[in-house]
Amino acid sequence: MNLNQIDYFYFIGIGGMGMSSLARYFHSMGKIVYGHDKNRTLLTTKLEEEGISINYHDSVEILPKWVLSKRCLIVYTPAITNYHKQWLFLKKNGKNIKKRSQVLALITENEICIAIGGTHGKTTTCTLLGHILYHSGISMTAFLGGISENYQSNIILNGRKIFLVEADEFDHSFLYLSPNIACITSLDQDHVDTYPKKETLKKAYVAFSNRIKKPYKKIFLCKEESFLSKNAIYYSVIEKANYYSNHLFIKKNKWYFDFHTPTETWKYLPLPIPGIHNLKNVTAALAISDYLKINKEKVKKALFLFKGIKRRYTIHYNKKKIYYIDDYAHHPTEINALIHTVRECFPNKKILGIFQPHLFSRTKFFEENFAKSLEKLDILILLDIYPSRELSINGINSDSLFKKIKMSSKNKERSTISKVLEKIEKKHFDIILTMGAGDIDTLIIPIKKWLYKRYG
Repeated sequence: MNLNQIDYFYFIGIGGMGMSSLARYFHSMGKIVYGHDKNRTLLTTKLEEEGISINYHDSVEILPKWVLSKRCLIVYTPAITNYHKQWLFLKKNGKNIKKRSQVLALITENEICIAIGGTHGKTTTCTLLGHILYHSGISMTAFLGGISENYQSNIILNGRKIFLVEADEFDHSFLYLSPNIACITSLDQDHVDTYPKKETLKKAYVAFSNRIKKPYKKIFLCKEESFLSKNAIYYSVIEKANYYSNHLFIKKNKWYFDFHTPTETWKYLPLPIPGIHNLKNVTAALAISDYLKINKEKVKKALFLFKGIKRRYTIHYNKKKIYYIDDYAHHPTEINALIHTVRECFPNKKILGIFQPHLFSRTKFFEENFAKSLEKLDILILLDIYPSRELSINGINSDSLFKKIKMSSKNKERSTISKVLEKIEKKHFDIILTMGAGDIDTLIIPIKKWLYKRYG
């Protein structure tokens, strides 16, 4: 398919992070972009403000007239349900229909493409690398899996010499891509509906690694948790590798580290997002930057100016020794890393954690691991499972997870999202920590308002 011959785009599930970045890309090119989503969110509202039309009712009658034209591409997310009316109609009658990942592959297939994959860390790695490329004046477009604080968007537009994308393993989406440079940040098991065994996940990543092509034809792999590849460049935060970081230390509540290339050491660099897990992501971004021969001073300056990503260790409140931090953590490994980092930054502080499990399948598979992770909090408020694309699983709910969490009854509590504030009001804490990948972000503004009202 030649995208230059497409004038209209209709996105089913336009409010998703990956879908909305594509919508913004085509809108920036002067294309007519419409979309559907089931709920209005901060992100869809922003898209509408930018000039993209969105409907929120699953009705065929409200579809634009051109949607069945040969000049229209219908883009859908694999998270869409099979009983969605618009989707059923368009799947039967639409002329051009592509999955989100297929469209990303079409955009990048004849361009220099850098793809960042991995169970954890790909958004941080991709966003920092995109920021470095942009700050260094390189012609590039980056499709991000989160909202960059520097650019207040999930896309960075600065030309088309290089395309930087996230390689999503869900539904084997990343196997449509054929990047010139790839990176795999981690191989922790997840998306168990697609990969019921870790071995199947690893095989998919090996297949992804085999899709890299010339020029470059290199893949950056984390030395501690990856596989062997003849085209690999390894990086590490634990041992020496082609690229590695060490000497991580905290000074006046700020984190610093040393970064080692094959030929030199960059000393006392700032770590913009705290935690050893984020050091690994930063190391990957710096390694790719050095491999591309980007000016060292420009890379360092970009690192100093990096503001992070929304919902990745975002501090929303910091007054009178009370803190509120929000994070996207939705996997036991991510929760462990987050709580460990908070305790490193704020020793001897009492942490109230509010967690919203994401997906029934994930909760079922990792139920014991979730329980052990959440036990590391001082106080827990556990919300209902956010189902996303899934139907419920018999016997799997927040109550079943709640029973496995070995905390005293006075330190753990169940709640719906609408009752959270009244639960918080009765707790004694130093830090509030919201965690999850569902709609828990709708609590951010109410919690901030309550904190400002209570503490100033």
